[in-house]
Amino acid sequence: MKATRLIVVALCVSLAACSDHAPTAAPQVPQADLIGSVVGATGLLKCSALPFAQSTATIGPDGGSISAGPHTLTIPAGALSAPVKITMTVPTGRGVNAVEFAPEGLQFARSASLTMSYANCGLVSNLLPKRIAYVSDNLDILSYILSLDNLFTKRVTGQVRHFSDYVIAW
Repeated sequence: MKATRLIVVALCVSLAACSDHAPTAAPQVPQADLIGSVVGATGLLKCSALPFAQSTATIGPDGGSISAGPHTLTIPAGALSAPVKITMTVPTGRGVNAVEFAPEGLQFARSASLTMSYANCGLVSNLLPKRIAYVSDNLDILSYILSLDNLFTKRVTGQVRHFSDYVIAW
């Protein structure tokens, strides 16, 4: 009986030592150099260059879609109140998969779906969940948009409420 009490006391003491009063190490943030040169420290997915591509279409209240390179924007019916001439551009030479839209700042009454391919991206594209990021001209991430990653098709789809620059991020 005394041995059982001694074990219980020792167990309680060791549990108390593991309580929230015990010092804990700060969580480690993954560093890009641990994963390799496939990703940048900014969280943008590094990819081989896609060829420059640009498309223009007029899309109105009935909705429609526009594609440039391997990326597609689908605008649902009711998202626009009048026809708008839309230009979608896939720039090259930035080391990421990006799309740019004009007219800049266009707002949608209903979210449009932007589907971006990452088939030309490195091995990390198979390991990390991807999402679409709204970025500045300098590729600084301003925010992430609600995204769904499809590993089988190597495409990520996000809900776009306005025109800006978008990039695939991890």
